[in-house]
Amino acid sequence: MSWKTLESTGWGRAHSASGDVARPERASQLKRLLAQAPVPAFGMRRSYGDAALTSDAPSLDMTRLDRVLSFDDTSGLVHVEAGLPIGDLGRMFAAKGWIPPVMPGTGFATIGGCIANDVHGKNHHVVGSFGQHVTEITLIQGDKTLVITPSDKGIFQATVGGMGQTGVIASAKMKMAPCKGDLMVLTERRIDNLDEFFVAFDDSTADYTVGWIDATAKGANLGRGVLEESEITSGVNPGSGKSKSVPFNAPHWALSAPIVRLFNEMYFRRVPATGRTSVKPITDPFFPLDAIHNWNRLYGKNGFNQFQCVVPLNATNCLRIMLERIAASGLASPLAVLKKMGAGRAGYMSFPMEGYTLAVDFPNRGSAEYLVRDLTDLAREAGGRIYFAKDGLAQAKQIAGMYPEQETWQQEVAKADPERAMETNLVRRLQLRGAPAAPKASKDQSETALSDTGLSNTGKGERA
Repeated sequence: MSWKTLESTGWGRAHSASGDVARPERASQLKRLLAQAPVPAFGMRRSYGDAALTSDAPSLDMTRLDRVLSFDDTSGLVHVEAGLPIGDLGRMFAAKGWIPPVMPGTGFATIGGCIANDVHGKNHHVVGSFGQHVTEITLIQGDKTLVITPSDKGIFQATVGGMGQTGVIASAKMKMAPCKGDLMVLTERRIDNLDEFFVAFDDSTADYTVGWIDATAKGANLGRGVLEESEITSGVNPGSGKSKSVPFNAPHWALSAPIVRLFNEMYFRRVPATGRTSVKPITDPFFPLDAIHNWNRLYGKNGFNQFQCVVPLNATNCLRIMLERIAASGLASPLAVLKKMGAGRAGYMSFPMEGYTLAVDFPNRGSAEYLVRDLTDLAREAGGRIYFAKDGLAQAKQIAGMYPEQETWQQEVAKADPERAMETNLVRRLQLRGAPAAPKASKDQSETALSDTGLSNTGKGERA
């Protein structure tokens, strides 16, 4: 197995890392590599910031470990390798009457990544987070292989949502959900302002619900957008349109404030005032942006950062302040999403909590960094938290207290990886495992330090 030095980026392309990478093709190769030395692993690198990046250190590319190992068509229990993209898993089984119970916003996220970030979907208010449907994880810690289940409470909860810090996830078993077919009935309707969105979320009975927000709207239109409600159905698949691709980095002016305002106005009005209902292939509502390959190039060569937070249900005024500041900044992109979440979460560091989650993309510019950090402070002050899978700008002091079980997670991770070999750029930047210990001074350094203070190394406090 050869190692290659590669330059890699997160999906937002605002953060990069260089290091040696190996790409095992078999579980046996993976075990041999990790027996030599524990190193972090990554999948399709669809985390937006630096969650999947490790600078100046080796890491493992898991994308060739993408096999379905077994499937029970009676119970729906599937065993898959960690590098399998979740969209591929959905396409394999939807027509057979089974689907992953939780689908994130992109089908390119790997199963290992879904576990490590305990991802959520448009049906979080119904079924909870991804990790709540995982029944078994095969975890490799150096030369040890562990098979853990939810009954192994400490290590399991530290692994799910734990950003890969307890070891490398090699494979997992999860309970698929029965489904009627591979189509979705999608209903879209205009929402005129933020208050109307809150009412619409409360009144919705759909399994899958999400709101597109016009983050440029102000005044009486603040928070306007389009509510999408979906249900899985069966029938004749109409087929997806031809996929598109962004062939080059868009110029700086492509996402200027006037153009974004115009686009958002047109996007809002594309839905008739009376609403509309259509039937789509199941992947279209789940992964709307996956049909545009390399869509991250729309932000130009400097890339973008995303801010995503969740705040409690009673913190609606916080969301209002956030949207006012975003609209006033002129930095918003067309990609802004609002969802209502339930309480479901599976790990100590899992993002979901009962409340509202807001996600907005910003071009990678200096002024956007200040805005994102301002929004992060607002989320913390409201009793909310940010999503590490999307973050690339927060500071360690800002996330203090966001995750109440962080100390318990740190204790479990310290047992699993005492040498901190699994730390990634994000974990270091946010000091999620605590500040790194100061390096121990050598004997010669200690003697020099004592000599410089005028004390001998005899321990008697005598003058030299």
